[in-house]
Amino acid sequence: MRTTLFFLLIALFSSAAFAADKIVPPNIKIGLWEITETHAMTGMPPMTIPPEALAQMPPEQRAKIEAQMKNALSGTPKTTTRKNCMTKEKLEKDTLFDENRQQCTRTVLSSTSTTTEMKIHCAENDMTSDGTVKFQALSQESVKGTVRMVMTGHDRTMNMNVDFVSKYLGPICGDVK
Repeated sequence: MRTTLFFLLIALFSSAAFAADKIVPPNIKIGLWEITETHAMTGMPPMTIPPEALAQMPPEQRAKIEAQMKNALSGTPKTTTRKNCMTKEKLEKDTLFDENRQQCTRTVLSSTSTTTEMKIHCAENDMTSDGTVKFQALSQESVKGTVRMVMTGHDRTMNMNVDFVSKYLGPICGDVK
């Protein structure tokens, strides 16, 4: 579950998601960017650790995993900050739906050099994810956006809400990828 969720988050927040056949690349500067994301999740993920696997874990490990799940899905917003090197190639490449994401489709609702809005639908292993992604280039040095997803499957539903702001730090990326 964590791997699927984190892969989805990484794919959705990759700045390269701006570029595609119907998506106009944003008018932003190339170089080092800082991205601050605030995310909140509620409900139960469609894929969880089976009860029989939990029953076989040592009590300390089981308690730790259960506490992590409760904390992650409490709905309490959590904020993370990371750096990303934006290159011309990343703006032109579409990594949101590369060969590893063939089970996903998107519908571009609108796309200009300053705003992009799209709907996303993924279906995999008796689970579905549906949501919207919105990006807005406030200037060449500032971008903000939202992701709203609902994941369902195995009689469970999880909601994920993410808001992010990105700011340009400079033309040199150093060792940041």
